[in-house]
Amino acid sequence: MQNAPLLTDRTALLAHRARADHEGDLFLHTNAADDLQDRLSMVNRTFTAPAIVTPYPAIWEGRLPNAVIVPDEDVLALTPRAHDLVIHAMALHWANDPVGQLIQCRHALKNDGLFLAASFGGQTLQELRASLAQAESELTGGLSPRVLPMGEIRDLGGLLQRAGFSLPVADGLPLTASYQTAFHLMKDLRAMGETNALVNRRRAFTRPSILRRAAEIYAANYAQDERITATFELIFMTGWAPDDSQPKPLRPGSAAQRLADALGTSEGRLPSD
Repeated sequence: MQNAPLLTDRTALLAHRARADHEGDLFLHTNAADDLQDRLSMVNRTFTAPAIVTPYPAIWEGRLPNAVIVPDEDVLALTPRAHDLVIHAMALHWANDPVGQLIQCRHALKNDGLFLAASFGGQTLQELRASLAQAESELTGGLSPRVLPMGEIRDLGGLLQRAGFSLPVADGLPLTASYQTAFHLMKDLRAMGETNALVNRRRAFTRPSILRRAAEIYAANYAQDERITATFELIFMTGWAPDDSQPKPLRPGSAAQRLADALGTSEGRLPSD
């Protein structure tokens, strides 16, 4: 994996995050933290050694007492088998090696420890992506990477399995925000530290004509009540560090009762062609 092409320019990403408005515009990160905390409250267990991987520690202040806060670097500062809970909060979409991030989290868990994560999903900013692509194609005849590619629910659930978690589950939460114009959306993304930090991005400033045309396309196709809408998809992932105490699937053919008997129906042959 170390030889895989890099997706994220970490220097640019950290610079964008340093300019983020930690007081006002991290509402999506706060929303994800609230949801993760709600999910955690439904787990009938007390966690005494949690760790939180997050780019914005202030959002997690006071939420989990004694939690170890870890930056979302390529190599996570996690101690193997030291935690009964690891939360990866809204940073996995920027990881150059997301499977590696998940494996590091699993190795940091004690047996039967819980892993929770939240990340942006593939439907995020689909309107902005389409508008920028159409505008650039019209005005320049080509396309350049502008919006981070993000995984779908099925893809991220598969990553949990590849990382070796037991009982993996992934689900999505679509959110819709409205803005006066596409320029207000772009300003909000800058305030969230979520602007373009792709390695293959164009290093020159985007031509104002492209941005103006993208805003026109956005307003023409995605307006509602004189405001544009923007989709943000949050994907939540749950997995457990393997342990012998966890339920195991039954072997094929090991059932002690027929399904037809359990349902109180009669069993028959399927009709042949």
